[in-house]
Amino acid sequence: MLTCEETVALLQSWDDILVICHENPDGDALGSMFGLVRGLRAMGRQADWYCASPVPEKFVYLAQGLEHTGRTPAHVLTVDVADQKLLGDAWEKFGDKIELAIDHHGTHKPFAPARWVEPESAAAAELVWLLLKELGADISRETADAVYTGIATDTGCFRFRNTTGRTLRTAAETLEAGARAGDLNQHLFETKSLAYFQAERHMLESMELFCGGKAAMVLLPQSFYTETGAREDEADAAVGQLRQIEGVLVGITVKERPSGELKASLRANPPVNAAAICEKLGGGGHAGAAGCTLEGPSMAQAAEQIKTACEQYLAEIGCV
Repeated sequence: MLTCEETVALLQSWDDILVICHENPDGDALGSMFGLVRGLRAMGRQADWYCASPVPEKFVYLAQGLEHTGRTPAHVLTVDVADQKLLGDAWEKFGDKIELAIDHHGTHKPFAPARWVEPESAAAAELVWLLLKELGADISRETADAVYTGIATDTGCFRFRNTTGRTLRTAAETLEAGARAGDLNQHLFETKSLAYFQAERHMLESMELFCGGKAAMVLLPQSFYTETGAREDEADAAVGQLRQIEGVLVGITVKERPSGELKASLRANPPVNAAAICEKLGGGGHAGAAGCTLEGPSMAQAAEQIKTACEQYLAEIGCV
C-alpha cells in the first residue's frame, strides 16, 4: 500500500498516462478522473481518460475540452474503482497494464500492483486534490470544478457522515482556486427534470416496506425508464429519498439494465452498513451507499436475494 508521498513520487516519473474510472460513473468517479487528467496536462504530461460508459448528461461539463489523444499509454491508473469488475470493458482493454489504483473504498479489492487507498477520505477527489497540490500542478477553474464536483456529490453536498474537516478544507481550497460552488450546487442538487419527479412518484407508489418498516425497496424494470423518461442517473438520485422515510434504515432499488443484468443500489442510515449487506452478494461500497449485481432468472427472484441479505444483516446487528 502506497502513501500519498510515494504515489506522488511514482507519478513524477510517468508520462503518457491513461486515467480510468468505473463504468456507470458518478460525480466522484468523473470528477476525480477529469480533475487528474486536467492537472497532469497542465504539468505538460500526456494524459488521457477512459470510461466504459458514456458520461451522463448531468456531468458533461466536466469533459469539455478534453478530447481523447488516441495515444497508446505507457502507464495506466484507476481512480475511484473498488473492484476490477467495476471497470467494464476497460478491464479487457487495459487490465494487464493497470499499474496504480487510487481509491477511497473500505471494500477495495486489490487488482493493481500499486495502490493508494484511504477509506477515511470522503471522496476519491480528495486524494486527487492532494496529489495535484504535491505535484505542483497549476489548478485551472475547470480542474477545481472537477474536484469540487467529486467531493460534493460523494458527500451529498456535505450532508453525509463521511464529511470530515479535511473534506471541508479541501472544498474550500477548490473554491479559492475558482470552483463555482454556487452554480455547481444548483446544477447538481437543485435542478431536476420532470422525468425525475415522475420517477420519484413511481418509487413512492410502488415501494415495498419490509423488516418491520426498517427497509424499503423499489423495483425498476426497463419499462420504468420508457414510461417515465427518466435516465438511470436520475433514478439513482431518487433512491436517496427512500431512506428519508421515518424509521427506514436502508433504501434499495433493484434495476434492470438494458443487457438484462440486475443491479441493486443501497442507501443506508446508521447503524446499518450498506456495504456489509452488499458484500453478502459479492458487491461492496461504503457504509452509507453500496451496490451489487444480483443473480436470478427474474427481477422478483433477484429482489428476494437482497431481501434475504437485508433480513440476515439486520438480525445480526439486532435491528429486527
